[in-house]
Amino acid sequence: MTGLLRLIVLLCGLCLAPAALAEGDPEAGAVKAETCLGCHGIARYKNVYPTYKVPKVAGQSADYLVVALKAYQSGERSHPTMRSQAATMTEQDMQDIAAFLSQYSGDM
Repeated sequence: MTGLLRLIVLLCGLCLAPAALAEGDPEAGAVKAETCLGCHGIARYKNVYPTYKVPKVAGQSADYLVVALKAYQSGERSHPTMRSQAATMTEQDMQDIAAFLSQYSGDM
């Protein structure tokens, strides 16, 4: 393989790598995200205490959702309910849920 061809193959691999990181199964994610519906599935839902508007997660980027779930799991984001929800999630759980939510068009 020539040097130029090697460089092209390497650059193509680098460009495709981020897409491979957010590979989840939306059908599996639909089942795994049922718990999410309790708060995020209610239009204009506000938590009782402390009072705040629950953010919309439907249609968000899958990559963003995975990063957010990991941050809750690690404690980098401190919301107690979300931290407990993410605590036992595997990487695949997060990828599946993110794949589902990124394609979901409901009020979530």
